[in-house]
Amino acid sequence: MIAQYLEHTLLSPTAAFAEMDKLVAEAIEHHFVGVCVPPFWVKKVKRDLRQHDIAVVTVVGFPLGYNRSEVKRYELQSCIRDGADELDVVMNVGAVKAGAYPWVKQEMAALAQEAHQHERLLKVILETAYLSPEEIVQSCKVCVEAGVDFIKTSTGYAPEGATLEGIRLIKESIPAGVGIKASGGIRTLAQAQAFIAAGAERIGTSAGVSIVAEAQQAGGGAV
Repeated sequence: MIAQYLEHTLLSPTAAFAEMDKLVAEAIEHHFVGVCVPPFWVKKVKRDLRQHDIAVVTVVGFPLGYNRSEVKRYELQSCIRDGADELDVVMNVGAVKAGAYPWVKQEMAALAQEAHQHERLLKVILETAYLSPEEIVQSCKVCVEAGVDFIKTSTGYAPEGATLEGIRLIKESIPAGVGIKASGGIRTLAQAQAFIAAGAERIGTSAGVSIVAEAQQAGGGAV
């Protein structure tokens, strides 16, 4: 079922209670693998989903990623206390552009250790729209060495989101034990299927309901 790949996402800065209630209701109805919400909403959404096997995902250092490491770490700790199951951390693109890969590795290792101590998953958002192929490969390398669980393509706020070329490049650059989350601009069943075929194990999208509806019309919701 396609819903098992979808993280139902609402990261709009204007989203309020009604929108969050709708997101939770849709996630329960369609059995999405998770919901991705801003840190402010984690505690409420976790409470609303307490009887359901749906992961609460949130973002750290979002959407620009250039916060100081200690700020990201505090934000991650706060989100864990509020009940987040998975943390999507924005990598510092400026550090990558400066060639400071040892620093990036150190930051991600500290965050991964913190997440894993609390049995949470850490996903790193590369923001591939700003990176060259060589920078994507090297960023994947240091993130894997740091012990992250997933590599994620995009925040959805850059000029371009996930691309099939980017997913394939990430897939070639990481071992089998590290997952891939495609996000940014994925709005149709055909897009989701293409990204899954290219190697993505999670799809972050605000169009989860319409994607599931497409799948059902196409025949039973299969990938």
